[in-house]
Amino acid sequence: MSWLDICRETRFVLRKKSVALVLLVGFLLSLFSVWTGSVEVAQQHATLERIEQADKLDQADVTRRYDDYGSIAYYNFHLTYEPPSSLAFAALGVRDVYPWKHRIRMLAIEGQIHESDTQNPELALFGRIDFSFVIAVIAPLLLILLLHDLRASERAAGRLDFLSITARTAYSLWPLRATIVVLTLWLAFILPFIGGAIFNGVGAGLTLSVIAIVLLYILLWALLCYWVARFTFPAPVLASFLMGFWLLTTFVIPAVANVVIDKAIHGPQGGDILMTQREAVNDAWDIPIDTTMNAFVASHPEWAGKAQVNSLFEWKWYYAFQQLGDEAARPLAQAYQQTAEDKYRAAGRVAWLSPATLLQRALTGLAQTDAKAAWRYEQKVRQFHAQLRHFYYPLLFSSDAYNAEALDARPVFTPHK
Repeated sequence: MSWLDICRETRFVLRKKSVALVLLVGFLLSLFSVWTGSVEVAQQHATLERIEQADKLDQADVTRRYDDYGSIAYYNFHLTYEPPSSLAFAALGVRDVYPWKHRIRMLAIEGQIHESDTQNPELALFGRIDFSFVIAVIAPLLLILLLHDLRASERAAGRLDFLSITARTAYSLWPLRATIVVLTLWLAFILPFIGGAIFNGVGAGLTLSVIAIVLLYILLWALLCYWVARFTFPAPVLASFLMGFWLLTTFVIPAVANVVIDKAIHGPQGGDILMTQREAVNDAWDIPIDTTMNAFVASHPEWAGKAQVNSLFEWKWYYAFQQLGDEAARPLAQAYQQTAEDKYRAAGRVAWLSPATLLQRALTGLAQTDAKAAWRYEQKVRQFHAQLRHFYYPLLFSSDAYNAEALDARPVFTPHK
């Protein structure tokens, strides 16, 4: 194969209006997905900036209005959030399903987590047209359009035997044409991504990883299309077979798997956790204060001797039964998390039957927008809430007078950058 062969076949392939149109469509879809993803990430950053400013003003106002630790702990919200990663523009993942920001208080944490401001789950099923979706779903479809009749069109025109005989080598015709089509389509998809990666400040290592993953994914589909194109069936038959395989692996298998996994793996719902915690908190108003404090000291013996309540209401009693509400809901919360992880692992095994799903899991993993990233953030929220309790409990359980300067040591949530 010579350079002249490559140039000749490249001109032949790119001069075909159908090929040029498909390449243009791929480029525009990739450009649109990169643009919308970048806009979404920019909006999330802008939202966080507004909330951070409002949170600082709110904390200063609460500190100015109240002069006791219990009231400040009650009325003071603390912003926790997980900013989008630099690569999130390409794979938004579950950031429109799982919450990525919370304003939490010293109250029972499980209720605050599970009554989050997530979007409508029915709308979330449709997902977003981000770069990962375009590559996973649209790229194979365009490859099928370009490669299914690689030989069939020439066979129908009566030129197949002549072209095969006159080809200089076995690789200077069909393999070369297929390679040109695949590489030009890959470039049409990847060039907008590279622009988006530069604009969003993605590191070179992550950028190269995504480029390599996309190339591997397109090559796998290209090999399938090239193999099917060798059969002597008419082009519509070949296209139907490839479209059926694309439909099966991209939509049918993931959809059926989700139904099977949901029916096979059961566990508590977020509403069960919320109701259990709320019932435990609400019931505390109707039982003796000593009963609550004894239960609190049993799980927190470090406060034994300082848990006496001498009036009808004291803040340390109030936060003690908030803590007990979390402890009552903890087994359900752990079972809920375990169920979610089991479903995620099961879906990961099924993903090996669905290249599109496998690609999206790989890209969302790199972008830190998958379910695992959401669970890590949720765990960090619980850890920060525990830091708040460790800060306020010594102030609430002691008899020291209020000192505003002591609030300067309050923990501050540090997101993953």
